Amino acid sequence: MQIILNPRLLASVAVVLSLVGCATHNQRAPVEDRSRSGGSSAASGGANAPARALPGAENAGKPGYYTVKPNDTLIRISLETGQNWRDLAAWNNLVDPNRIEVDQVLRVVAPEAMASGASSTKPIASPNIQARVIDPKAPSSAASGVKPGASGATAAASQAASAAETAKEPAAKEPREADEPNWQWPANGPVLGGFEEGKRKGLVIGGKAGDAVFAAADGRVVYAGSGLRGYGNLVIIKHNAEYLTAYAHNQTLLVKEDQAVRKGQKIAEMGSTDAERVQLHFEIRKQGKPVDPARQLPTR
Repeated sequence: MQIILNPRLLASVAVVLSLVGCATHNQRAPVEDRSRSGGSSAASGGANAPARALPGAENAGKPGYYTVKPNDTLIRISLETGQNWRDLAAWNNLVDPNRIEVDQVLRVVAPEAMASGASSTKPIASPNIQARVIDPKAPSSAASGVKPGASGATAAASQAASAAETAKEPAAKEPREADEPNWQWPANGPVLGGFEEGKRKGLVIGGKAGDAVFAAADGRVVYAGSGLRGYGNLVIIKHNAEYLTAYAHNQTLLVKEDQAVRKGQKIAEMGSTDAERVQLHFEIRKQGKPVDPARQLPTR
């Protein structure tokens, strides 16, 4: 059987095949070119886009400013700098105090203090020369009452008696400065752990759940809550421009932020929040730096 092909049909088929081939060829290249173009990368914020400058970056390293570190919160920064966290939020125009970024630079000294040249970031151990009466029991022949020419045995006996007498006296306390509050103990329990530079920032005082926690001096509550990890239910009292105290691990808080408190006022009840046992962790901070409370508190 002989098949006769229509010349017109063959021509139509050839035209259709040619169009299909052109369409297939034209569908691949344009998409790939756009995805590799520099314009597309810039529009989508690619790797070549400039890094965003964090607020306050121009003040990094300057006195009176603080660079945010990982795990920092505004409450922690306020404790480390000795400031009220609400003041920090106001000085830095923070709409949401809970949102700060690592490497963000915050002002931690009042603008008016910066303008006047004052700074609360001066070294804690700044020289403070005070006139003192010389201890008559000091180990010198004149002060110890040993007369020239006395025998060595007499001098030794006199010095030994003087040392014994000195040993009976309580441990020396830091001399009180004009701006230092008149402290009292914040709880009646025994001291379970002492201050350790770089390790423990205060005293650990024992007791039973519900035991009273007292304000160590007159002041104003600048924080009362549980927003600082490791401190549990915490009260922070600011006493003046230099000093604040912190009372941690309470089971109940009896004061609110911005409340004025008096020395000896019951501010909380002892507990074990964020702690392995019932205890009060008590800190005294001067310009944000922890100092040894045992050298500041009165002798029991």
